[in-house]
Amino acid sequence: MPPILLTRFGLLSLFIATPVLANPAPEHSLAKEQDSFFTQLAAHCGKAFAGKVVSKDGADAAFRDKSLVMHVRECSDTELKIPFHVGDDHSRTWVITKTTQGLRLKHDHRHQDGTEDKVTMYGGDTMTAGTSQKQSFPIDQESIANFIQNGLNQSVTNVWHMEVTPSTFSYLLTRANRHFQVDFDLSQPQPLPPAPWGHE
Repeated sequence: MPPILLTRFGLLSLFIATPVLANPAPEHSLAKEQDSFFTQLAAHCGKAFAGKVVSKDGADAAFRDKSLVMHVRECSDTELKIPFHVGDDHSRTWVITKTTQGLRLKHDHRHQDGTEDKVTMYGGDTMTAGTSQKQSFPIDQESIANFIQNGLNQSVTNVWHMEVTPSTFSYLLTRANRHFQVDFDLSQPQPLPPAPWGHE
C-alpha cells in the first residue's frame, strides 16, 4: 500500500478512536453565604413547621385566621421544594434552585386538580451574595410580564426574602406600601401536611 494511504488510514483510525468529549455540565458556583443558607434549609428536609403572620398589613387578614404550615418536602443537591399550606389551600410551593449565578426562588401555583394556575412560576434571582441567614430575590422580567398580562401591575416591583436561623424561618414579600411576613417555628416540628396540589 502506498505510504500516503497508510498515513491517511492512520489519521482516520486516530480520528475514529478519539472519543468526543461532551461539554461539562455548568457548575453551581454559589457564594459561601448562599451555600450556607441553602444547606441550613436543606437540613430540615422531611419536616414541617407551623407559622404565623407577623406583618400588620390589612391585606394579610385572610392569612391570620388559618393554619400556616411549611413542609421542606423535596430536596436535592441543587433544588428544594417547600410547599406552603394555608388552611385547606395546598396550591403553593416555593422552589429554591441553585443556578450558575446564585439562588433562584420561584412560586409554583396549582389548582386543586393539579393544573397550573395562570400566575405561576414567578419569582426572581439573587443579585448579591446576601448572608447565610438571609437571601433576597428581586422580581425577574418573566414574572413582570406574567403579572402585567394578568392584571397584577401592583406586583411588578416585588422583592421576596427568606431568612433562616436555628429557631425561625421567615418568608417575606416587600414592595412600596406592602410588607408581608410569615415566621415559622423551627423548634417544633409538626405532623406532615397533605401533598401539595399537583405533586401527589
